[in-house]
Amino acid sequence: MIGVTENLRIVRDLLAKASVDAGRDPEAVRLLAVSKKQPVEAIQEAVAAGQRDFGENFVQEGLAKIETVGRDGIQWHFIGQLQTNKTRAVAEHFDWVHTIDRLKIAERLGRQRPDDLPDLNVCLQINIDAEDGKAGIAPDAVLPLAREVAAVPRLRLRGLMCLPAIRHNAAEQREPFARLRDLQSELREAGIETDTLSMGMSGDFVPAIAEGSTIVRIGTAVFGPRE
Repeated sequence: MIGVTENLRIVRDLLAKASVDAGRDPEAVRLLAVSKKQPVEAIQEAVAAGQRDFGENFVQEGLAKIETVGRDGIQWHFIGQLQTNKTRAVAEHFDWVHTIDRLKIAERLGRQRPDDLPDLNVCLQINIDAEDGKAGIAPDAVLPLAREVAAVPRLRLRGLMCLPAIRHNAAEQREPFARLRDLQSELREAGIETDTLSMGMSGDFVPAIAEGSTIVRIGTAVFGPRE
């Protein structure tokens, strides 16, 4: 059975090829290894193989892994939906939050960020396909919320994140990613500088990279099936 170390090598090679094919520097695309429901031993193997960014969806599970694996040289990303009663734990232990869709959550994170830690990196989650029941803000709400979040002390607005509806060919997959990239351009035109597009997973990272993704979220291709 292929282990995490070999899986990482394969995934990194695929991301590098997609970047080169898109005319981009492979170093501009970060692999976020989605480690939810994966054993600590698998994460530790990934760390030993040089992986430095890990994504967790559930606060308590993530906190237990951070305590065991540690923080030295590692960036922990919260990529799940965040309830108000869990903001303090995330503010105190994570480095990134990808799923900001309310000013109230952002303000709580900013107030609760410890003084001895760097500013918390955050992305706004966009419901790019206006799907019922899916988290995220509408595209036309991005600029107003971005202005508000960018002004929150102890937060650093890094960019935008999306999880599009499933599409079945590369041309169709590119379309929502292109719209997210255009939204980032609108922020820049309004004077809000960001550097991150968190978009693309195992089934659509190639078109995501072609449209400018800087963080690709991949889980089972790295770690194998979840427990």
